[in-house]
Amino acid sequence: MIRNIAFLHTVPFLVEPFSRLVAENLSGVACFHVVDEGILKEVFRDGVLAPKVLRRILEHSVLAAQAGAELIVFTCSSTSPAVDCIRPLTDVPIMKVDEPMAETAVRLGSKIGVVATVRTTLEPSAALVKSEAERQGKTVEVDARLEAEAFQARLSGNVFEHDRIIRQACADLAARNDVVVLAQASMAHLAASLQSELNRPVLSSPPLCMEALKKLVGDRRS
Repeated sequence: MIRNIAFLHTVPFLVEPFSRLVAENLSGVACFHVVDEGILKEVFRDGVLAPKVLRRILEHSVLAAQAGAELIVFTCSSTSPAVDCIRPLTDVPIMKVDEPMAETAVRLGSKIGVVATVRTTLEPSAALVKSEAERQGKTVEVDARLEAEAFQARLSGNVFEHDRIIRQACADLAARNDVVVLAQASMAHLAASLQSELNRPVLSSPPLCMEALKKLVGDRRS
């Protein structure tokens, strides 16, 4: 029975929405958050997940387990490759926030558009979709699109401009793909309205992650 989940973030503004989602969806489950903004800064600077960053992510995971976490969720897709490295080294199960999203995208279509605002997220997200397609025994085409200006707008506090750029990118992707994937949790607030406007499935990781967690918590309780 899972009663305590740790969320590891690289941006602070994801703490509140994930706390709210846990409260709304996982009755009786507590959560706590670890925020390390330096990880993303180092990944951006180096362009790769350097060994020192992997060590830091492992240390956060170990400390989270020592603090009582029975499950750890990584909410940053840029750190996705690190999870594959550290999973064998920890006793607590680890979930990538975008794993349920990739599974759903592959199940829904064979042409999958992926939009991200940072390259270090785009490439792991596209790779995760392809890996999931292989696991499901399907052939998919991944149409990956980088919108770096949207990330800069979000950093400067201009959410309106961030959203405008992402909306246009999703409209372009929806015109030639079966499914559109919002590769970062920071875009999740756009998913519902975009899906209505574009008449295509538009997937974001937080709600799909919660659905997966609900099943996992239910399985552990049964």
